[in-house]
Amino acid sequence: QVQLVESGGGLVQVGGSLRLSCAASGSIFNMYTMGWYRQAPGKQRELVAQITSDGSTNYVDSVKGRFTISRDNAKNTVYLQMNSLKPEDTAVYYCRATRILRDYWGQGTQVTVSS
Repeated sequence: QVQLVESGGGLVQVGGSLRLSCAASGSIFNMYTMGWYRQAPGKQRELVAQITSDGSTNYVDSVKGRFTISRDNAKNTVYLQMNSLKPEDTAVYYCRATRILRDYWGQGTQVTVSS
């Protein structure tokens, strides 16, 4: 069992930055693919960024060049650095951990970008 706890959300102005953190309990964190997803009101949840166990990353086109996902396996933590934030980035951001036959979600953290 893995528990995921997100933090770092909040209210920020357009053009500002936030860093989200997702702390994972349990062992073998380094074997999980970690992802950040977001869900805006009235919209489907979407993948924002993902980092595999070997450090490969991918991003949704709308955040490329602005967001960076990283992981610290020693701290069992994955991060999402968000720069140049836009109003359309407003959403609840969720952390997800996946590997074969395992799929865990965090409770989410609200990010609001005001114009």
